[in-house]
Amino acid sequence: MNSYDIIKKPVLTEKSYSGIAFKRYTFKVDVNANKTEIKQAIEEIFGVKVAKVNTVNVMGKTKRRGVTVGKRPDYKKAIVQLTEDSKTIEFFDSLN
Repeated sequence: MNSYDIIKKPVLTEKSYSGIAFKRYTFKVDVNANKTEIKQAIEEIFGVKVAKVNTVNVMGKTKRRGVTVGKRPDYKKAIVQLTEDSKTIEFFDSLN
């Protein structure tokens, strides 16, 4: 599994925006990835130094349309804290 398979996409929510000022970024990641793999992938893709990684397994919501019941897929979310001397991730700079 390469770095681009581990990091799927950024999570852009109100709560994740508040962490950008503190160099804390949120990503959707592969369900089977562990913290070490996520840290290496972020460092390789964005060229930054990662201080710590927190992960959350998010359960998909049950949705209903009439009598049909469905479920959104489960996913894993990673909150990545960069070191103080690290540069910021350029993608998020325009959002802040």
